[in-house]
Amino acid sequence: MLELSGVDAHYGATQVLRGIDIQVPVSSVVALLGPNGAGKTTLLRVASGLLKPTRGRMSIDGVDVTGAAPHQLVDKGLCLVPEGRGIFGSLTVRENLVLCSRRGGEKEAIERAVDAFPRLGERLDQVSRTMSGGEQQMLALSRAYIQRPRFVLLDEVSMGLAPKIVDEIFEFLARLAQEGTALLLVEQYVTRALAAADYVYLLNRGQVGFAGEPSQLDADALAEHYVGAGQ
Repeated sequence: MLELSGVDAHYGATQVLRGIDIQVPVSSVVALLGPNGAGKTTLLRVASGLLKPTRGRMSIDGVDVTGAAPHQLVDKGLCLVPEGRGIFGSLTVRENLVLCSRRGGEKEAIERAVDAFPRLGERLDQVSRTMSGGEQQMLALSRAYIQRPRFVLLDEVSMGLAPKIVDEIFEFLARLAQEGTALLLVEQYVTRALAAADYVYLLNRGQVGFAGEPSQLDADALAEHYVGAGQ
């Protein structure tokens, strides 16, 4: 289990997260929802080691990893797919995949990525920044497949993509979950996220306003959470 307990986080003097308690059980899909400015991306930055919490504890399988560096968390099976693709745009698709593979496992990594996203097989020697936004996102997500992580943190992976590509992305996420990878999903398409999730957390101004199963949320309560956040 990936767990954050009583976590506060600041940017300088500005406090963004306040007493966050979140659990991501193994082989589960957890949706992290809330309006803009609620602290969702900041929470993912803390969970991936990019931002150190100012209070609280983070653990993996009960082992304290608070303040661990990003590469140390990667070694423990955690992968972040950030907003904005997160690829090396000047490198080819093949080179991006090789960089993410284990030494000696380059061929297997490429095969695994192409199996997940066949379109990448047609783009292996193409410079990645020249691909469409959807293809770039497929490349970014393929990292979460070839590295075989235990936990994947996903920040708005459908943003700016055509509906057909969004469908492909969510099919891939379902495949990841079925293979036992736990997902912490920040997503603008609330209904899609709720349909995929086992558990859901709603953030409001840096605090957890709701924690439970999607079936415990009704449309009116969800709308009130989003609208009320700005009042």
